[in-house]
Amino acid sequence: MNSKTRTFEKIYMGIIFLFMYAPIVTLIVLSFNKSKSRAKWGGFTFQWYLSLVRDSEVLNALANTLIIALIATVVSTIIGTAASVALMGMKRRTRSLVMGVTNIPMINADIVTGISLMLLFKVLHFEAGFVTVLIAHITFDIPYVMLSVLPRMKTISPSVYEAALDLGAKPLFAFRKTILPDLMPSVISGALMAFTMSIDDFIITYFTKGSGFDTLSTKIYSEVKRGIRPEIYALSAIIFVVVLILLLVSNRIKAGAGKRVKKSLSARGERIKNIALAAGVVAFSALIVVMALVYGGVFSKKSTQVFVYNFGEYIDPDVITMFEEETGIEVVYDEFESNEIMYAKIASDGAAYDVMCPSDYMIAKMISQDMLMKLDKSALPNAVEYIGGQYYNSAKAFDPENEYAVPYCWGTVGILYNKKMVQEPVTSWDILWDDRYSGEILMQDSIRDAFMVALMRRGYSMNSTDPGEINSAAEDLIEQAPLVQAYVIDQVRDKMIGNEAALGVIYSGEAIYTKRENPDLEYVVPDEGSNVWIDGWVISRDAVNVDNALAWIDFMCRPEIALKNFEYITYSTPNIAAQELIEDDDIRNSSVAFPDNETLERCDTFISLGEEADRLYNEAWKRVKSAN
Repeated sequence: MNSKTRTFEKIYMGIIFLFMYAPIVTLIVLSFNKSKSRAKWGGFTFQWYLSLVRDSEVLNALANTLIIALIATVVSTIIGTAASVALMGMKRRTRSLVMGVTNIPMINADIVTGISLMLLFKVLHFEAGFVTVLIAHITFDIPYVMLSVLPRMKTISPSVYEAALDLGAKPLFAFRKTILPDLMPSVISGALMAFTMSIDDFIITYFTKGSGFDTLSTKIYSEVKRGIRPEIYALSAIIFVVVLILLLVSNRIKAGAGKRVKKSLSARGERIKNIALAAGVVAFSALIVVMALVYGGVFSKKSTQVFVYNFGEYIDPDVITMFEEETGIEVVYDEFESNEIMYAKIASDGAAYDVMCPSDYMIAKMISQDMLMKLDKSALPNAVEYIGGQYYNSAKAFDPENEYAVPYCWGTVGILYNKKMVQEPVTSWDILWDDRYSGEILMQDSIRDAFMVALMRRGYSMNSTDPGEINSAAEDLIEQAPLVQAYVIDQVRDKMIGNEAALGVIYSGEAIYTKRENPDLEYVVPDEGSNVWIDGWVISRDAVNVDNALAWIDFMCRPEIALKNFEYITYSTPNIAAQELIEDDDIRNSSVAFPDNETLERCDTFISLGEEADRLYNEAWKRVKSAN
């Protein structure tokens, strides 16, 4: 092989390794980035690793993942091994039939298996959670164990086993002494495969986990949908390093074994090796059990609970702890990425969550479909005293009698622009159609928000149900498509901070955060008007813990709690007393956080449009997205 060929091979392998490991290196670097933004380097820090140790949600998900994987592995390995042995005693045709049925979970699409199991559990009235996830994991692990054990079982002669029986040995004793030793490597291989599949599974877990229960895969998925927190980078980096170390150690052991010229271990050495291996497995299993006992959600149930469903990163985590310590009520807290996902969950299982925080138009839709419970205002003194009357008046657009919702956060939708990249004054939505900014425009990946921009630009109502107006707005968005860099949600924030775009449609609360990170950014509500939105706390009609849900809502309405949440999420609070407690004059007097009446007068609130209008918007949205 000449030097040119060797050079080419090295370059080729280098490119392969670059594509394989560049994303991992990026992830590890970001785990040490002091800034939460992926687009900005804020300095070197270990704080995300320290936060990870204190992050009960991630540790809970990790503990649940490990304990489910451990139990599912043990059970599926026992069942799978026993089934493989039993199959060898069947006739060939019967064995083929049983194997065909057994292999269905492997051949079938995971989403079909997940939905099938979810429906089965509903029919059997199983409460979705730890037990349903565990049963699901055992179900799809068994075929993988059999896939590993059965081929080896076919090669083992039954003559020694039969001879042991003839000599008077019990069947179990004979199996353990004659067949199991030869089968053990395949059993261990099947167990490792089951453990790996269980840890890695997302789709089946997602459909069978229910509310208040997460594994690592479902937790990371929810983070990805709304923008991953740096703690997840740190966790992923740790997992990668641990796997890499184990791989290196394993390869080193294999390499060392290959160099040794010893014929074989003595019987005593073999026993010592087996004992050491067994001790390692037991120690690892014990560690998982201890971790599950300390952190795992399945082992930490309390008699009093409240199930809360909220947007991602829409509350200060310390507030949850404060509520639990003061009331003794355990908060089972889950997050959703969009109103539509929240609606689908509550529509399928109204008892899954007690209290939710949807947006205005979705509250109206849920009220119209009798999905919400009227609130007992006598149990909400803080909500009555501290939430400003003007916000209740605005809420009448979707809750006419203020019977179902308590405002939690509010704000506007506008244009965030980079003053260095956009020299002219930004006053109209028209600038988002200016071809001078082709490839520099970010739009919201949301049907209502995207159409709001196009409708109000033409002078139409953002709540239009006129097919002609909806079609005109869709044509405008299709015309704009070549200029749009991307339709995104949370990524607007990071891209604008990192100077990756000139203009972006964004929520006012996000604009406050971005301006802190990048002083070149400015936010404006266009002259044609925009959406002024309100998100509010509501209680499901089928809620189980109603009193606890009311206690939660009233706690959120305390001035000091509302202030704490405002400072954490930067979305405007409707709590008048909390507004007065804001110490930062720039924030308290900010026209972004608290726009003046002139701005609010040209804004409108989303309302529920009905099924026919929803169909029109959905069809028009498909045309718009297909043009991108």
